[in-house]
Amino acid sequence: MTIKDYNNCVDLYSDKAFRFVLKNLKDEEMAKDIIQDTFLKLWEKHENVDFTKAKSYIFTSAYHTMIDYIRKNKRFISYDSEESTDFMDSLGRHTPAKESPDLKSILNQALDLLSKEQKSVILLRDYEKYSYKEIGEITGLSEAQVKVYIYRGRLFLRNYIKDPSLVI
Repeated sequence: MTIKDYNNCVDLYSDKAFRFVLKNLKDEEMAKDIIQDTFLKLWEKHENVDFTKAKSYIFTSAYHTMIDYIRKNKRFISYDSEESTDFMDSLGRHTPAKESPDLKSILNQALDLLSKEQKSVILLRDYEKYSYKEIGEITGLSEAQVKVYIYRGRLFLRNYIKDPSLVI
């Protein structure tokens, strides 16, 4: 990959990769750090990475860096804090927020309840438009497992969004 190709990669893929990481972490500064680290890794290996495979390399690297961050900094939601919104009661049932949220916020709440694998594959498929094969390459999962995670995640999202208490 040439310097011009590298700069094209930054122009073409940095925003998409940033949105993907930000959607998963909900921490803008950490998402910026992960994307910066991703492009640093790409620069260090730019002679060995083909421009046609750069998008996959960028998302794979960003995904793995993000997973490492999540593992190092296990996040716990405190349901007692005033900042958090109660989404689940003690029996695991959905409890609506005090204000009537719009569909986008409901979907974001539902995405946050998915496992990190389901959330990542759904975001890569539905937001970034990757194929099952590409998602498998990025995440290190088999194509069949990607399909299973997407199916189960979408099923959960559909049932969550259908909940009539969300729109009342």
